Amino acid sequence: MTHTTHVGRTAIVTGAARGIGAAVARRLAGDGLAVGVIDLDEADCAGTVEAITSVGGAALAVAADVADEAAATAAVARIAAAFGPPTVLVNNAGIGPRADLVDMTTQQWDTVLGTNLSGPFFAARAVCPHMVTAGWGRVINMSSISAVGDAGRVDYASAKAGLIGFTKSLALQLGPHGVTANAIAPGFVVSDMTRASARRLGLSFEEYRLRAQQSIPVGRVGLPDDIAHTASFLASPGAGFVSGQVVYVAGGPVD
Repeated sequence: MTHTTHVGRTAIVTGAARGIGAAVARRLAGDGLAVGVIDLDEADCAGTVEAITSVGGAALAVAADVADEAAATAAVARIAAAFGPPTVLVNNAGIGPRADLVDMTTQQWDTVLGTNLSGPFFAARAVCPHMVTAGWGRVINMSSISAVGDAGRVDYASAKAGLIGFTKSLALQLGPHGVTANAIAPGFVVSDMTRASARRLGLSFEEYRLRAQQSIPVGRVGLPDDIAHTASFLASPGAGFVSGQVVYVAGGPVD
């Protein structure tokens, strides 16, 4: 697989064993980047790696809990050693259990904020020096429509809203170095997370999906490839004048 367009050719995608992260990793590999595939379990990443390498791409699975500062930093270093300095970072790893505020334990709050907000900080802190040195980079943070409010997940919504502030601040700080930072905020996307939500509500996934699509202007729910397509654009050389933005990939407007 040849690479002619990106400055540097290494991308890192967190939470890339399945779902949105896997789709983004496959798409960036198709765009010509070598991809470091980070998830909790290296074995779980085998499918993503195989999907990339079977068509001539380059991918490396690395096990790391992004909420663990040392593990996240070491994972970035391992990928940089294998493929060269990373210049594209997609912070996708996330968890979203539901609990009412009064039932939410401090541990759940800390765990959700750790994965969804501290994780992107640890990864960006490790990756951005490579981008600054290269004079080129793309940071893409996976927020959510929950950032505008989610009654069932105050922890998740807080983290995803925080990620937007993080993104805009990175855009301001890193712009002079040729680095853009943007957030993607998916709406309803077919994934393990939405399947778990259906189970919690006592619905079949098909019923849950049909209910969701009734309120989506384009008349369907999202697929991981919808998010991957947006990530591909934001990571591209042509997107260099797009920075500090939140792209709601939700089938309609989000206020």
